[in-house]
Amino acid sequence: MTLRALILDVDGTLAETEEAHRRAFNDSFAEAGLDWHWTVSDYTQLLKTTGGKERMAAHRAAVGHGPSDAEIAALHRRKTARYGEILAQGGVALRPGVADLIRTARARGLTLAIATTTNRPNVDALAMACWNQPAAQVFDVIAAGDEVAAKKPAPDVFLLALQGLAIPPDQALAFEDSRNGLHSARAAGLRVVVTPSLYTQSEDFSGADLIVPDLTDASFAARFAQWLA
Repeated sequence: MTLRALILDVDGTLAETEEAHRRAFNDSFAEAGLDWHWTVSDYTQLLKTTGGKERMAAHRAAVGHGPSDAEIAALHRRKTARYGEILAQGGVALRPGVADLIRTARARGLTLAIATTTNRPNVDALAMACWNQPAAQVFDVIAAGDEVAAKKPAPDVFLLALQGLAIPPDQALAFEDSRNGLHSARAAGLRVVVTPSLYTQSEDFSGADLIVPDLTDASFAARFAQWLA
């Protein structure tokens, strides 16, 4: 079938944002007087749980104490605001090849969608930092984690993106950086290109259609040309 759309994950796929997320979590914990501090090692493990509120709940279960569910929700709202502040300060850039991919897609008449576990404010914060415009002006469809019943590795968010695109999965190509994201996209029936990020490079990506260090890799250019043809 003809390739008509690209569906992209956000964190780790569009940009290496996880350090900004980790900092925002830790700043929010300190501001609330909570004795939590997530190291790089901690956060690498916690990323196996998708969703910020879910991640905090998983950490609470692991350490045996922490805020209530209502307090976690309030902490997450503050963390989202802090993440936006951090991105607005600069220092986060698109991963290699992403900007070229977006330009090529537009030139070839492809539709662009987002399928992410994160929430819409975080998507907009990254779009403003990298494109200086809201995400809705860069992407045609945005499916976010707070809009579906189950987060990755469930297929819900990719299915929501496909619904918005109004195309079958064999007419789209997904881009991911994590094992959970890969499984989510595959479960939705999509072909998947994986570009492992700093936090996911040791994960198992069996089942991906292509695994490349980033989108400037020559093997991606060759395969993408085949898919376009």
